[in-house]
Amino acid sequence: MVSLVHGHADPAFRSVREIFEASFADGQNLGAGVAVFVDGRAVVDLWGGIANAKTGRAWERDTLCVSFSSTKAVTATAALRVATDHGISVEKPVADWWPEYARADKDSTTLADFLTHSAGLPVLDRPVSAAEAAEPGLVAGLLAAQSPLWEPGTRHGYHALTYGWLLGEFIGRHTDSTVGDYVRRELGPDLHIDVPAELLERVARLTFPAPGEREWTGDPDPISPESVRRMARAFRDPESLILRSTANPRAAYNDPEVLTGGWPATGLVTTARALAAHYRDLLAGDLLPRPVLTDAIRERVRGTDEVLGSTSAYGLGYALPSENMLVPAVARRTAFGHPGAGGSIGLADPHHRVAFAFIPNLRRDWLAGDRRAYRLLEAVYAAL
Repeated sequence: MVSLVHGHADPAFRSVREIFEASFADGQNLGAGVAVFVDGRAVVDLWGGIANAKTGRAWERDTLCVSFSSTKAVTATAALRVATDHGISVEKPVADWWPEYARADKDSTTLADFLTHSAGLPVLDRPVSAAEAAEPGLVAGLLAAQSPLWEPGTRHGYHALTYGWLLGEFIGRHTDSTVGDYVRRELGPDLHIDVPAELLERVARLTFPAPGEREWTGDPDPISPESVRRMARAFRDPESLILRSTANPRAAYNDPEVLTGGWPATGLVTTARALAAHYRDLLAGDLLPRPVLTDAIRERVRGTDEVLGSTSAYGLGYALPSENMLVPAVARRTAFGHPGAGGSIGLADPHHRVAFAFIPNLRRDWLAGDRRAYRLLEAVYAAL
């Protein structure tokens, strides 16, 4: 039988390839890529399956795919780099550089509040179209005029989409660049937060499992049963913060208008190789000074997330292992990164010198028992 998987894996990481191959054979994956660096060396670079179920197009080495909220860590790196270059403390009020933001009891909000999902602006007060979302400054202007849902800095709740436009305003005001242009120029040419039109044909088409596979089932460990129940209830309640925060602007991520629109919280379209290389470069000190990264991955908030209902934890923009970022036990004290909807994840572990990324186009969810990235990570750590 011809293998659906291509690329290379160091012999010591053979089990990673075996698990990846098995995920196509048992239908867990349609198309996907996985990449691993250890001590800066590429030990796994695999891809395979189908990029477009409608046409049968194969997943190639250069196939791009939406990584959803894995984007947030890349946008965080960009914001921290800009802050470092301009000598701006993340603890200073946002109003120092964004005077229009000092309205509606938000004058004390800091850049750190943006990065830790503590700004109290997880939802937009009015509907926003995909076309409006692509208009520079429009969403940020709406957020500047809103009142927060809680006192900034006192609680944290996942800013699923607004996170990107808040940080994007900081990046734009200090670089005269969109987040997409800045990221490609400063962080990596294959990290596309706004896909150039000429690359759209390389983007994998997203799809969903059969309806019977989307039920709230599966082994939740290490997630508490109560967190699973809270999240399940929230996803069934149209007025819940999680649905209000993820459904406005309403997006179809196969839509070219969204892919090219530059959504800096969820719009990163890339390869697993490029996303893992981002974390490799972070660990090497090539993107941020080492003391800046050390401070950025220090835990700033942890606890029940006001939006998600599960436990989440953050440094400055980087998610830390929690119920919202599942990693094997060996990595829970030292890894940082960010997961994305449907199963993607990028992370680094400075203690174990690992950089990892997994990006699929079949959108599963951990509430339905998705453990694709988790199993690959287990194999990576077992091979070290």
